[in-house]
Amino acid sequence: AERGIDIGGHRSRSSSASILEPAGLVLAMAREHVRDAVSVLPGVWPRAFTLKELVRRGELVGPRHPDQPLDAWLEARHEGRDRRDLLGESPLDDIADPYGQSRSAFEDLADELDGLITRLVDLLWP
Repeated sequence: AERGIDIGGHRSRSSSASILEPAGLVLAMAREHVRDAVSVLPGVWPRAFTLKELVRRGELVGPRHPDQPLDAWLEARHEGRDRRDLLGESPLDDIADPYGQSRSAFEDLADELDGLITRLVDLLWP
């Protein structure tokens, strides 16, 4: 609320094929979430990333061209990925869960997410 975002209607849901199948992009906070999505619907793998991973890969390769479809841009970011990369945890790809920590840990997370989302928007709609 302090950031002007109403999350009152948000509800956590488990991954299901009916949620994942129509999604053009699946973003997760951690590799374990991508791993879960891919185990539910293996075909989602080319379009399922952690937020950090997609921003990192996007900045390495470059922003989406105005006439480039999202799925084509994602396909290029997916190139070279290996499902074995989903094993374990990675500070490079995972966003730390502040559950059980101080308010400042949650504020730090909100700042991190704000920065990552801004960078992703700049990549997708330069």
